[in-house]
Amino acid sequence: MKRLQRRTKRSAAASTPNTTTHALSAQIGTYQNMLATRWQALPPRDQLALAVLSVFLLLFIGGYGGYSIHQAAKASKSNYQEQVSDYFWLRAQAGNIDNNALNINNTTNGVADMPPANRISALLNNSGITDAQVVAAGDSVQLRFVHPSQAVVSTALGKLKQQGWQFMQLSMQQNLADKSIEVQATVTS
Repeated sequence: MKRLQRRTKRSAAASTPNTTTHALSAQIGTYQNMLATRWQALPPRDQLALAVLSVFLLLFIGGYGGYSIHQAAKASKSNYQEQVSDYFWLRAQAGNIDNNALNINNTTNGVADMPPANRISALLNNSGITDAQVVAAGDSVQLRFVHPSQAVVSTALGKLKQQGWQFMQLSMQQNLADKSIEVQATVTS
């Protein structure tokens, strides 16, 4: 018995239309009828003028909207490409960061307190050259090291020059067996 009552309640609820949807569609229908009667009441010349004006407005709004969207997309694309190029430039410059200079700037003693041989040794270590022999000889510093990469050697020598060291003597020889580069130099500040 309860089943029958539930079924009748469900079927009764499903059979009654939603009054808000019906009222809204009726209101839209009356509005459309009113516009249609007003349109028919206009003279043909006014109808043509309104149609041309409507087409012009649609084209103008659509054209301007498309143009503004195109400009925004173009600006976004150029901004993205600029950010990508900046990212790759920064990534390429990562090897040029002198960690020793960053560490020295953070210390309280600074570069002036370090002996010249220690400064050169630290600069070579930060450039990727390990086991370099650095010896102070009066006002000059003598250094000797062997490294397999010509790029690392030239970067290290460039950093020495950037730090204000002048080469009094420079000898570079390449070992033909393992292609490593042996550097012997005397520098002064």
